[in-house]
Amino acid sequence: MKSKKINLLFNDPLAVAGIIILTIFIIIAIFAPQIAPYDPNEIIRVDGKIQRLQRPSGEFIFGTTYMGRDIFSQVVIGSRIALRVGLLAAIFVAIIGTAVGLVSGYYGGWIDTIAMRFVDILYGIPFIPFVIILVSLLKPSIWNIILAVSILTWRTVARIVRSQVLSIIQRPYIKAARVAGASDFRIMVFHILPNILPLIFVEMSFIVGWAIISEASVSFVGFGDPRVVSWGKILHTAFNNGAVRVAPWWVAPPGFAIVLLVISVFLISRGIEQAINPRLRDGR
Repeated sequence: MKSKKINLLFNDPLAVAGIIILTIFIIIAIFAPQIAPYDPNEIIRVDGKIQRLQRPSGEFIFGTTYMGRDIFSQVVIGSRIALRVGLLAAIFVAIIGTAVGLVSGYYGGWIDTIAMRFVDILYGIPFIPFVIILVSLLKPSIWNIILAVSILTWRTVARIVRSQVLSIIQRPYIKAARVAGASDFRIMVFHILPNILPLIFVEMSFIVGWAIISEASVSFVGFGDPRVVSWGKILHTAFNNGAVRVAPWWVAPPGFAIVLLVISVFLISRGIEQAINPRLRDGR
């Protein structure tokens, strides 16, 4: 069954395109120091003259910034931050959301009521103001952005998992496991969790894209980690220097990288969803 679903995924041309694009980004992130021709923070000088706002050329593939830094090197190094934020946030969100949704749906009653009311409260918290407050209380860092995404995004996973658990616990094999004396923990982990894992993986793929956009948004408004180079920070610096009008080559590469990476993740999530849901494959 698993091999059949994997074959269905790789038979989807859009999903394959997404996998190829994501793989390229992963390779770039792994070998970023070797691929980047310059240090992303290096001020490049030629004959003692700073190479400010150089247009894309053979020497500077994406051109240079107002401070003479190589944009191509910054975009390559920034891929590491994007993937780190996306993957770690997705893992944390999946763990928290699955745990809450599983316990809430299985036990029901006052546990379910408290958990779902807390989820409702989280839905009323806007993301960007929440991050601003969190950064003010702590400090600007990538880990605080991951923390903010994890705190606010697990709510959706919890609701989805809970709804599936409410359906699964009514099935005969769950009742048979209870009659056989299986503990609640064993039923949740060995009988319910395997049935909702495909759905969790689909949600994780969506969360990766959301986390990447969130990091770029937070860095763009100036609340990113000042010690690292990210795509959002590149856009933030470019915007502050008026590059949208005078140096479009400064804005386009990081913006295109964000769009391309998020689209690749969406195409993969779409392929996974169709592979595990027969109704979507049949067009119903």
